[in-house]
Amino acid sequence: MDMSKMPVISLRHDNADALGQQLGDSFKTYGFATVVDHGMDPALVSKAWALTKELFDRPESEKMGGYDKALAGQRGYTPFKTEIAKGAEFHDLKEFWHVGRTVDPSSPLATSMLANIWPPVPGFKETFETLYAEMDKVGARILSSIARYLELPADWFDPVIADGNSILRLLHYPPIAGDAEGCIRAGAHEDINLITLLLGAEEAGLQILRPDGSWMDVSPPEGGLAVNVGDMLQRLTNHVLPSTTHRVVNPSGERSRFSRYSMPYFLHARSDFPIATLPQCISADNPNRYPDPILADDYLKERLIEIGLLKA
Repeated sequence: MDMSKMPVISLRHDNADALGQQLGDSFKTYGFATVVDHGMDPALVSKAWALTKELFDRPESEKMGGYDKALAGQRGYTPFKTEIAKGAEFHDLKEFWHVGRTVDPSSPLATSMLANIWPPVPGFKETFETLYAEMDKVGARILSSIARYLELPADWFDPVIADGNSILRLLHYPPIAGDAEGCIRAGAHEDINLITLLLGAEEAGLQILRPDGSWMDVSPPEGGLAVNVGDMLQRLTNHVLPSTTHRVVNPSGERSRFSRYSMPYFLHARSDFPIATLPQCISADNPNRYPDPILADDYLKERLIEIGLLKA
């Protein structure tokens, strides 16, 4: 299998089936796809970057006002070197802020969805509520393409992600100060959710693990997205679409003196969705690895415990 260069896929495609084939082939090969022409307003994205930098430039005491340990990092601020990759020895060199979904009070999930925490940064709430909605739309379109690839109705994922517990993460990797003592910006891990849409991946550092054990750099064109399969979609498809191990390595030389920012959107299924293996992804050569379904919320809690954000 040639895994030397990931193709760049335009979402501006007249043939929905052809787009689904391109995305599905990339996900099946790499667990990732790099996409352009996603349709998000560049001015909105630019404003979001400016506000992200302003947020993380604030004093630590101010940022800690948005930290609530009881929330397991699901909303608001998570301090530097809190998260640790599953099975890792060292904590990640990052801090982040989470923005979640605001659901209608009439939704059956309203009582189980955490409330957002907003920092005292002018324009922050309005900007990131808008960006969240835009990322949600792009993610839904990509999942519609994946549904076609899996020979499902194009709208199959619509009820799966309606009011889903998706999270927009604003990530800051500070400059590397001296010897990092074994820590890297993000240890080797897989994502929990269905798919992740990542803005900011054009900055060097993101790598995916090839089957032969080597690492491959991933860097979409400026303004593009790196999109990857999460463990929920891997489980749903019985590993037909793999959730690939990836990491963010430390920069060297002059770049180590600079911060790195990124904005991943973790697109989740709704909390009460039962993740049950798709029948068309089961065969004699690929028997069902997961005969027992699991609710998306239960699966999320299992993984949050593994990465140190939730206590067992």
